Amino acid sequence: MDGFTDWPFRVICRELGSAMSYTEFVNVDEIVHSRHAQDAVRLKLKFSEMERPVAFQIYGHVDERLVETARTLQDWGPDIIDINLGCAIRKIAERGAGAGMLKDPARLGRLFAALSGAVRIPVTAKIRLGWDDRSRNYLEVARALEENGCALIAVHARTKEQALSGPADWSAIAEIKSRARIPILGNGGVHTVADIDAIKRETRCDGVMIGRGAIGHPWIFTRREKESVSLSESVDMARRHLAMMTELYGPRYGCLIFRKHAVRYVHHLVSVGKLRSRLVLCSNVAEYESLFAEAIAIEKSARS
Repeated sequence: MDGFTDWPFRVICRELGSAMSYTEFVNVDEIVHSRHAQDAVRLKLKFSEMERPVAFQIYGHVDERLVETARTLQDWGPDIIDINLGCAIRKIAERGAGAGMLKDPARLGRLFAALSGAVRIPVTAKIRLGWDDRSRNYLEVARALEENGCALIAVHARTKEQALSGPADWSAIAEIKSRARIPILGNGGVHTVADIDAIKRETRCDGVMIGRGAIGHPWIFTRREKESVSLSESVDMARRHLAMMTELYGPRYGCLIFRKHAVRYVHHLVSVGKLRSRLVLCSNVAEYESLFAEAIAIEKSARS
């Protein structure tokens, strides 16, 4: 969810019922670099008091730097430091960060022992089922984390090799939950309200982590399906989201990075399909407003 779960998106989700916030993940190397890099990190980690509990999510491949960064970031005000052990992006995982750390459960145990001893706030983790189907070591990983101070584990029910494709294996989450004494969050393959109920029923997890299913549809946190949200309601939310983006990033950059959200706000509305390719070319608020107005006009015409 890097590039999506920034302050505007999280605030909207929280207002609609999400239970806690995870920031975009931050490379620990950025913390020790230039002032410019640190400014970018602070922008990623911006949060509102109403989001609490809020978790700062970090990743890296050097254990000592992870511990040092966690110690530094706890003074920035989060409730939780979360270590991302699930990112499947090649340039991250194959460097030994993200899901690349899953290959060595004993090392993870040492890392979390050091982390839990170094910071005052809870340290949590997000994991996958393993590197690939031949190394699904999720039970060993979960045990190493729990035994060394990890306060909560979010489990994405796919391997690194799967990335975001293929079915999510919720039965693996159920296995972890049946053995764990700490809270377990279920993640992966949750796109509808029915999916929320199904993963909770199948896994007995303590909570459900929703990522892609909330992009363009934050109403999932109010337990509303996409089909129940009208185009006018989607456009109103898109306008508000865009205003928050331009406030945070400035008019030019805010409009550019809002493109990926704009497309998703109208993605499920078939009658405005022709506008999607134009939405990803918008560069200012006026262009967005023109296309939003056109979308509503097309929808009204289709209904009449």
